[in-house]
Amino acid sequence: MILVGAMLVAVGLEIFLVPNRVIDGGIVGVAIILSHLTQITLGLFLFFLNLPFFFLGYKQIGKTFAFSTLFGVSVLSVGTYLLHSAEPVTNDPLLAAVFGGVILGIGVGLVIRYGGSLDGTEILAIMFNKRLPLSVGETVMFMNLFILGSAGFVFGWDRAMYSLMAYFIAFRMIDLTIEGFDETKSVWIISDQHEEIGDALLHRLGRGVTYLQGEGAYTGDDKKVIFCIVTRLEEAKLKSIVEDIDPGAFLAIGDIHDVKGGRFKKRDIH
Repeated sequence: MILVGAMLVAVGLEIFLVPNRVIDGGIVGVAIILSHLTQITLGLFLFFLNLPFFFLGYKQIGKTFAFSTLFGVSVLSVGTYLLHSAEPVTNDPLLAAVFGGVILGIGVGLVIRYGGSLDGTEILAIMFNKRLPLSVGETVMFMNLFILGSAGFVFGWDRAMYSLMAYFIAFRMIDLTIEGFDETKSVWIISDQHEEIGDALLHRLGRGVTYLQGEGAYTGDDKKVIFCIVTRLEEAKLKSIVEDIDPGAFLAIGDIHDVKGGRFKKRDIH
């Protein structure tokens, strides 16, 4: 699914957005601007600009996420190279912004949903979140508005406005594809192997866990409930950890709009 998602993003870029001088936000937007100014292939900028974030993702989120991201970015880079000479579907910038944004958003959403990323700005925002009084979402939005605004000086202000439209359409499609764009998730896990799962979340995911005392209403048995808070980029790895240890575990994941206080801090992982 990461392969499919990355190829959809390549189609959205090379068949709709780039030929009409409409850009996306994040590293992709920077890569499109640099490619236009230097006439160097877009795929090279996409790969090398995202490469530093592969190492940051490895340290901040984990090996699975980092290599999924590297795979997705590699497919995207090759895909844009192969599609660069293809004819655009439309030369109308409005249609390109709408349909390009839809296709790109679905592709990015698939990649995120299955544990990867195609843009390093979210990883960068997670790091800045520790030093700035802004949420991850606010930091990403600020960076993207700056990048989209830069398009006005390169492609003209009408293209910058089309780019802003494409960005918000893609943003909403990502939301729909991954069923929730909030960067923080609350997790409840009920399993007879709660200690093993809790230990794995601590050491393999780097997140703190809390054991809650529960009781089954039907059986009357005492149950330990694991409570944990993770970012949406860590959700796929958490599911994989729980599935590996106890495929029959009860797992519930919900969106959280704000987290303050306590010890919601990323631990070092090895």
